Amino acid sequence: MKLFFKIILLLIFSITFSKARLGSTSFINNDFKVLEELDIGSEYITDYQLQNEFKKRLKYSKKRYTQKLNNAHLFIPKIKKVLRENEIPSAFLYLVMAESNFILNASSHKSAKGLWQFMKPTANHYGLHTDEFIDERMDIVKSTKAAVTYLKKLHSMFDKWYLAAVAYNCGEGRVIEGLTRATIDMYCEDVGYKVCRKEKRINVFRQTIKDYQAKRVKFYKINKIYRKVKKWKYKPDIDKLLVVQKGVRRQYLPEESRGYIRKIIALAMMNNSDFLIKDENTHLLNRGISDPIANIEVKGGILLRNVAEVIGVNKNKLKELNQHIKRDMLPLDKKIYTLYIPYSKLSRYNANKHNLKATQYEIHKVKSGDTFASIGRKYQLNYKLIQRHNKLKSSFLSINQELIIPINPDLYKRPINYIVKVGDTLGRIANNHKVNLKKFMKDNNLKTSMINIGDKLVIKFR
Repeated sequence: MKLFFKIILLLIFSITFSKARLGSTSFINNDFKVLEELDIGSEYITDYQLQNEFKKRLKYSKKRYTQKLNNAHLFIPKIKKVLRENEIPSAFLYLVMAESNFILNASSHKSAKGLWQFMKPTANHYGLHTDEFIDERMDIVKSTKAAVTYLKKLHSMFDKWYLAAVAYNCGEGRVIEGLTRATIDMYCEDVGYKVCRKEKRINVFRQTIKDYQAKRVKFYKINKIYRKVKKWKYKPDIDKLLVVQKGVRRQYLPEESRGYIRKIIALAMMNNSDFLIKDENTHLLNRGISDPIANIEVKGGILLRNVAEVIGVNKNKLKELNQHIKRDMLPLDKKIYTLYIPYSKLSRYNANKHNLKATQYEIHKVKSGDTFASIGRKYQLNYKLIQRHNKLKSSFLSINQELIIPINPDLYKRPINYIVKVGDTLGRIANNHKVNLKKFMKDNNLKTSMINIGDKLVIKFR
């Protein structure tokens, strides 16, 4: 009976919705396709909160939506290609929009970074490298491949793409807890709560869940219950999991995650809207047909500015595509590393790559008191990289030993002379010029922080 009313409601809503969508059934079919891709029943299109989310975005966010798609025009094809090759629903493109608004170097207050908003431990677990040279959470392709691997794992756990998306937001543990509770509640609704309250196993299950929520027991206890109840005939759908229960402090899923999945669906449905189909925005529908970015293989240690010179673009333009390169120098410990350049510049690169300037090096002669750490600080390099670059297994150094140090000229400037002005302090001068205060004082033979107007100071950057 409940299903019958849902079908009637769906039919009524379809007629109303088709009018709101310019009376074209193709738009409705595309909206249903979004739900189908995510393993969500078509009747969910009647969800009031989903429709509210969609209408709100359609009313207030059309300009921002098109702007974000336009800004990401270079790398959306790369994302679509990886999703397509791995048979991930195309709607997951809008998970990226929900996570980062397609901003390559997006960063959250929790220190998640990149298009897919990876935390460092998760990024490292899925093969993304983060060190002083690179942060591959901001690599267009590598971060997408890592996200795809994670999403496929989540899908294999839950067998529903929408649950994989929700788990991406709140974690698989939280989804497992929600599914466990919802399944038990469905069982109790079926057999009756009076009968349910007398069942020992149900009481044990519920107590274990309470203990887990109070952090008195570990996750494996909940997972053990989940493995049992998922064999039952009761299968919570999206309506059940996203419902807000009255008088319940902890819902099946967090409020943020309930909004998150609706946001992804609404963003995907906006792609079927008339403001994209008509007028000056039609080009946005063709994103992914061609790839405007090319991959090139470059020797480790090469400077971005040298690559930019060879292909004839501004270094900052090249940096926009390669924000995972943190210090404008490719990682020293990589023989070959992938860079992204505009496809239109690929033939120029191939014709001129022999002119690519090699990395500059400096010989550092070890003095008394030198350590790998102090030498690393001087050249702004991790001491382990200096060790590896010089093929040294031990941290032992000897006086007059010569070390080869790769130099990034962009990091250094010539020393400058500075005359102290009114209001200056040593700390302020050092901070303004981004130099270490202790080194600044040492370079100027200062034992105290006292300075006078007119004093001449030298600012050394290395």
